[in-house]
Amino acid sequence: MTQRPFLVLWTLAVAASVAAFVVHLALRGRTVDLGYRLGRARAEQARLREVKRVLSLEAASYETPQRVEMVARTLLGMTPPPPERVIPVRGYTPPSGLRDPASGEAGSASPGGGQRE
Repeated sequence: MTQRPFLVLWTLAVAASVAAFVVHLALRGRTVDLGYRLGRARAEQARLREVKRVLSLEAASYETPQRVEMVARTLLGMTPPPPERVIPVRGYTPPSGLRDPASGEAGSASPGGGQRE
């Protein structure tokens, strides 16, 4: 009869140890799984940052006058208007970069064809 409390305590200690080990393994497995998910998320974040950088550069290239003119001429088939189609605006003075230095009038030297007076 003296062995009965020892056997109960021993069984309880073994069960507690097994339970602690199972909990440890479960937490360790969850930690490893979260580590892999974190690694995939960081790789996706790096990929998206690179995509954003490329798209920002591409968007900046679309804003240049040369690119706008090239798209207008090639994709849209646009050309500068003939002089008879240009309607001058009274009181408008084009910026100095758009003026034809020889005649003092606005010329087609601008990237978008410019306005003529």
